[in-house]
Amino acid sequence: MRKLPSYDYIIEAKGVKKEFGFKAVLKGIDLQLKEGDFLALFGPNGAGKTTFIQILCSLMLPSSGKVCIAGFDPRSDREALCEMIGFVSHHTFLYPNLSAFENLKFYGMMYNVPALDEKIEKLLELVGLADFPNDQVQTFSRGMQQRLSLARAIIHDPMVLFLDEPYTGLDQLGAEDLKQILVEFRDKGKTIVMISHNLDKGLELCNRVAILKSGRVVYHEEISETKIDDFKPIYFNYTGKRPLPSQVVP
Repeated sequence: MRKLPSYDYIIEAKGVKKEFGFKAVLKGIDLQLKEGDFLALFGPNGAGKTTFIQILCSLMLPSSGKVCIAGFDPRSDREALCEMIGFVSHHTFLYPNLSAFENLKFYGMMYNVPALDEKIEKLLELVGLADFPNDQVQTFSRGMQQRLSLARAIIHDPMVLFLDEPYTGLDQLGAEDLKQILVEFRDKGKTIVMISHNLDKGLELCNRVAILKSGRVVYHEEISETKIDDFKPIYFNYTGKRPLPSQVVP
């Protein structure tokens, strides 16, 4: 891991906009997260959540505005940024003709992970795939691929973990395994941003919660200031026709 520049916020977005042709998907997002924050990001379909997280991961550049991750600008420091983030999304970024072990070996070598074979064995055990190291990924169910995708994302012990609907395809046991992994990451002081449509799972572990609607952040609070039992009506007020004016971010 290279030397990090100084920074006040490990994730900082200022005036982030994204247009596809004449369609504005993000309309000026400001977001600041400190090291160790766990943000659950909610919003209806089409709110711009996936676009925003892809910009944070440097998979996509904003049309305007600025993003910094641990002081690095994705426009000019993409290689450095890739070393410190992990990303789980709808796309697994796995090679279907390779085995589970071979996929993790490829990514581990790319990140120069020490004691790699031992690390892979531990990760496969962690995500519940210890019995399938030599099976090709194309034979895996969606849930098994999601488990392996999580192992891929954390093989280099990233500082920041981005999750776009990580519970997709997971059965009850897989969801519980994911929860335990996120607890460990959170307790190590890692920074996590998770997109979810499941309010209960999203609120379970986070310390911050935000709502994105029509390309704008309309709500962002410490979870300690938001009672979980009261959040559902807040969410439906923001995403419905009658938002709460006193809470809307200008």
